[in-house]
Amino acid sequence: MNNLDISNAMTIKLDDVLPEYPVFKENVRRAPKRELTLNEREIKLALKNALRYVPERLHEKLAPEFLEELMTRGRIYGYRFMPKERIYGKPIDEYKGNCVEGKAFQVMIDNNLDHEVALYPYELVTYGETGQVCQNWMQYQLLKKYLEQLTDEQTLAVMSGHPLGLFKSHKMSPRVIVSNGLMIGMFDNPHDWAKATAMGCSSYGQMTAGGWMYIGPQGIVHGTFNTLINAGRKELGIPSDKDLAGHLFVTSGLGGMSGAQPKAIEIANGVGIIAEVDYSRIETRLNQGWVSKVTADLEECFAAAQEYKDKKQTISIAYHGNIVDLLEYAVNNNIHIDLLSDQTSCHVPYDGGYCPKGLTFEQRTHMLNTNKEEFVKLVDKTLAEHYRAVKTLVDRGTYFFDYGNAFMRAVFDAGVTEIAKNGVDTSEGFIFPSYVEDIMGPMLFDYGYGPFRWVCLSGSEEDLRKTDHAAMSVINPDRRGQDRDNYIWIRDAEKNKLVVGTKARILYQDALGRRDIALKFNEMVKNKEIGPVMLGRDHHDTGGTDSPYRETSNIYDGSNVTADMAVHCYAGNAARGMSLIALHNGGGVGISKSINGGFGMVLDGSERVDEILMTAMPWDTMVGVSRRSWARNENSIETTIEYNKMNNGDDHITIPFVACDELIEKTYKNYNK
Repeated sequence: MNNLDISNAMTIKLDDVLPEYPVFKENVRRAPKRELTLNEREIKLALKNALRYVPERLHEKLAPEFLEELMTRGRIYGYRFMPKERIYGKPIDEYKGNCVEGKAFQVMIDNNLDHEVALYPYELVTYGETGQVCQNWMQYQLLKKYLEQLTDEQTLAVMSGHPLGLFKSHKMSPRVIVSNGLMIGMFDNPHDWAKATAMGCSSYGQMTAGGWMYIGPQGIVHGTFNTLINAGRKELGIPSDKDLAGHLFVTSGLGGMSGAQPKAIEIANGVGIIAEVDYSRIETRLNQGWVSKVTADLEECFAAAQEYKDKKQTISIAYHGNIVDLLEYAVNNNIHIDLLSDQTSCHVPYDGGYCPKGLTFEQRTHMLNTNKEEFVKLVDKTLAEHYRAVKTLVDRGTYFFDYGNAFMRAVFDAGVTEIAKNGVDTSEGFIFPSYVEDIMGPMLFDYGYGPFRWVCLSGSEEDLRKTDHAAMSVINPDRRGQDRDNYIWIRDAEKNKLVVGTKARILYQDALGRRDIALKFNEMVKNKEIGPVMLGRDHHDTGGTDSPYRETSNIYDGSNVTADMAVHCYAGNAARGMSLIALHNGGGVGISKSINGGFGMVLDGSERVDEILMTAMPWDTMVGVSRRSWARNENSIETTIEYNKMNNGDDHITIPFVACDELIEKTYKNYNK
């Protein structure tokens, strides 16, 4: 067998013409050099693995180029194969394809790599410091070719960005099945994963980057708004019909998902200070209108915050500097902070996700590339100082919550074991609550409310407006407090100017709300009121993710460290015919710390889609409510009882009998007498 025979056996492949090398724009953020611990054999293997995408006649030219990328960037990105034209989510009709799904997924991929959306677009990183659409530009080009050929009776299998191939299926099958970063148990750790990635064998999909469903920072604005307003209700005594006027929220991070924070605090009518060391990220949010004021002066920063607190007016202030400096200033000047959190990328603190105190962003990048050992020491030292500042503020009355970015786990790993409840390990959790434990879990996820989202594939502003109004018409604001919040959210969505990238929307909804909105949209597509719509959700949802440090942190029956729910969610969505299903390792908390799954569903107006929506939408959410109910979460039990009554004869969920704590205690004591 030779390469000519191999080439002749494929009709979908990269061209044997060498593309011109790209010109890189100076003002585009670039990923830092990634960890590279490969030995000589593994380096040669990485080179062979990258060259298997391209015809043999190009190997001699590309081999030294790819090796240079590996040694200087830590990965082989195949920059030469990057498109020379602007990448963005164009209207669906501008894409080639044999089915609407094939064209729809191209819209989503390109939206994830839009320079207005992506964190490091040249390295295919959408958000979260390491979350990639795929590993390299050869994969991107090949994915586009496959999606152009995909029919409505085929399924494309994608493994960590690699298009394995098209396989005959049927019209009710998923059109694309994606997995990212899944590792065998004993190798499921950051070190072995990093080696696999450097060799071109794995990829970090984050939550929605590698599943092609990211919609810019809007994707987390509603969840952040919900978290902040409910934290205020729970901890500050704010009535359910009031907002955060006169209250201060402090946090850090203005990147992909964390960039939602200033917008969310302004919608909640509070005052926000968000620290960010990378000025380019501040500039992006300022230009997008997602942050109102920028300063590098801490005195000016807190003076402005106090002024707006006193006036009970809203403002978001970006502090260009390190969050630890900001918190220590607050400690030393006895400044009260009402709500406090953090959204630095602590799932990868040693790969650029966390900047040590005393270093500028540029110095951080240089040290990361030239002296990783010293960089790690500085990260650990800063994490310890960060913890001490938080602890002092909490002792003075601040409400701090971990915002699912693995901050508390990173502090523990840095050697500060007192952050663990038992002071020894993390088996009993941490001394500060996760926002899922305190807020999102009991108030939203346990009822099934989660980050439902959609994209108007036409790219039409009018289509987005029509879907906003249609979604609003489905919600009954008098049903629950959550529904009232969601009704107001979607009513004001256009006014709040949430769109970055293609025309998309997020709206927290429960199982039946998602189903009914989806059916309404599909009817509108059928009646040609709007163009095709892509449905999806954040994997960070009621049933999408198993993660003891985030999504399942409010599950206390011991099952929070298992991954059955996410896998069942993924398999169940496949069985019911969702257009795309995705299963990833890592997400927002790092490799080996979660398994997360998501979906994409293309609405084309057909009865086939109606059938899928009727079964798949409730399953996707109720699998999570059921799991939470089985863990004896009260609000989930209540929701499950209601669901069983409503679906008698179709669906039926097992509900736990609740044992009396006194009986358990008495039984245990009697046995040990």
